[in-house]
Amino acid sequence: MRFRSLISLLFLLFFTSSAYARLVSLHPSSTDLISDGVNGEPLINSRSIIKTVVSAEEEACEQTYGFMPCTKTALGNVFLILVYGFLMFTAATYLSAGSELLLEILGPGIVGGLFLPMLGALPDAMLIMVSGLSGDAATAQTQVSVGMGLLAGSTVMLLTVIWGTCTVVGKCDLRDSIAVNNQDTKGFHLKDSGVTVDVWTSYAARIMAISVIPFIIVQLPQMLDSTSGRHLALLVALILSVLMLISYCVYQVFQPWIQRRRLAFAKHKHVISGILRHLKQHALGRLLDDEGQPDEHVIRRLFETIDANKDGHLSAAELKALIIGISFEDIDLDKDDAVGKVLQDFDKTLDEQVDQEEFVRGIKRWLIQAMGAAGPSGPGAGPRTMKYLDHFHVQTKREHALLGDDDNGENDEESGEVADPKWVTIKAALLLLLGAAIAAAFADPLVDTVNNFSAATGIPSFFISFIALPLATNSSEAVSAIIFASRKKIRTASLTFSELCGGVTMNNILCLSVFLAIVYLRGLTWNFSSEVLVILIVCLVMGGFASFRTTYPLWTCFIAYLLYPFSLGLVYILDYWFGWS
Repeated sequence: MRFRSLISLLFLLFFTSSAYARLVSLHPSSTDLISDGVNGEPLINSRSIIKTVVSAEEEACEQTYGFMPCTKTALGNVFLILVYGFLMFTAATYLSAGSELLLEILGPGIVGGLFLPMLGALPDAMLIMVSGLSGDAATAQTQVSVGMGLLAGSTVMLLTVIWGTCTVVGKCDLRDSIAVNNQDTKGFHLKDSGVTVDVWTSYAARIMAISVIPFIIVQLPQMLDSTSGRHLALLVALILSVLMLISYCVYQVFQPWIQRRRLAFAKHKHVISGILRHLKQHALGRLLDDEGQPDEHVIRRLFETIDANKDGHLSAAELKALIIGISFEDIDLDKDDAVGKVLQDFDKTLDEQVDQEEFVRGIKRWLIQAMGAAGPSGPGAGPRTMKYLDHFHVQTKREHALLGDDDNGENDEESGEVADPKWVTIKAALLLLLGAAIAAAFADPLVDTVNNFSAATGIPSFFISFIALPLATNSSEAVSAIIFASRKKIRTASLTFSELCGGVTMNNILCLSVFLAIVYLRGLTWNFSSEVLVILIVCLVMGGFASFRTTYPLWTCFIAYLLYPFSLGLVYILDYWFGWS
């Protein structure tokens, strides 16, 4: 259906462009003269009229590639912006679909780290590139504001309108500051309803905040009111943005491995917590003495209880029986792996069993770790209350939840085998090629149309590209994020907000790298102080907020929504009231 709509639009563009061609006879004849209608005397040369009209039309409207439709009217340019915008949206949709198919076949790592982020930013990068490559330097200087408008508009839209909407549609009831999956009974309560994300989303937000550094560097000469260092600042910012792009891609490649290691560690802490709570319930006495230190006598008696065959050693089978007897209802635990990690903690003689002294030392170390986790802000636990174990259990349970374990059945809709890997690979390649071809073909006409609309209406091209173009290039990403957030789970909310942060990060490094390269190589002037300030404010406010918390109550959506009109108003005031450049 989408492909037929694309074909229909292409035919419409073809016939529209052909309507602009007309044949004019250049050979004078008596019929070229128009009578006054009274005396029959020729007053006006019809050929001169036609030549004047054609000449005026050619000066006002220059066709992209020599055949794409164009117009000098505001209404006609609105139509063309809608058509070209839909084509760019289609390109982004094809790129997104092809990327997901590749990820399904090849998994994360290289594909997820290198290709997916770049392909997602490809339509924006194409538009930014053509905005600065068209015509001579003077024309490029005029059109490059379209690229900056798109860059700023995409960043602001993702972090404001889309972020706030994902918070609203993904909200769940908050219990102990954590969202409860698929439970939304609080309605629109501003504090007791919201979303919870994993810690990887916080890391993504911090990376996004760091990615604004090239903007600060390129803006330094303007901040210092210096003209001599502007070209050097462009070069330094360009080099840094490219290095940050490479570093970000490397991080994305290894991030799944890091995530698995962190998740395994969290599961082991969960096992430690469960064993300590189990020992506390079955201990013949308190695990801590009156001075708050581990009681070795009680721990030795626990060892004798666990040692089923009374041989003075705990075998792997006896440890496994202990772990099986503990209910780990919150995690999908690999019992053999858990036994292996306990042996690794306790067995210092490497004989695949734990003697009494090793058990006592290991339990003492675990108890000290649990007391240390409570810290000075933990519950006032003394040797008689043992509340620190409950605190340690809640802490490890929360940490495990926020790491986004995929093994809890939350990804069942994504499970399943790929039908035919070869066919899926071919389909993914075709979608990627088609999406890239459409983006490359229609980016330049869209930029020209935005400039024509700006000339026809008097509206600065920056504001047109700031508001309209992100709707075309980011619509598929926005719709996907909103649909994913509506599933109302911690895992899907985490993926949604992580992708939003990742999209902004790619804008700040990949798209900015393209933009800086054009400005530097073509010798253009960097005069985007107000636009850079808007990007800095929005990225630092939302990035700083998301970096240090994993739960977003519903009231936070108002902050996101208000930043959008604030950004537009700030650019207008700074540019047209204070004359910033």
